[in-house]
Amino acid sequence: MPEYMCLLYATDADEAERAERWAEMPLWDEVNASLREAGVLVKHGALYRVESATTVRVRGDGTELTDGPFAVTKEVLAGYYVIDCADLDRAVAYASRLPLARYGSVEVRPIVPEEEIPRPDRSAGGS
Repeated sequence: MPEYMCLLYATDADEAERAERWAEMPLWDEVNASLREAGVLVKHGALYRVESATTVRVRGDGTELTDGPFAVTKEVLAGYYVIDCADLDRAVAYASRLPLARYGSVEVRPIVPEEEIPRPDRSAGGS
């Protein structure tokens, strides 16, 4: 089955909001258990706050490091899920069950299978 990446975006919450989010951990535990039970959960994780990010750019012979994310936005990447589903509709149905979808957003994208990544020694179709 195809794998889908669910990118979880939320505002960089203040202290009061973060306390509310931690209070909903039992909801996350329920969803995670149901995804495991359905056999679709491959991996998931939360990310540290945006202040801990480092952006890497290679230009010419040099590597540039910048503290923080590349772009300043209202929503930040807060976590991710990799799920194994039959199709996009099923992946979206699972993503809509994530608690963060009610106050943030979840971007669902198909993951390109390794064999479909173009290589010099094979065609783009992955033969």
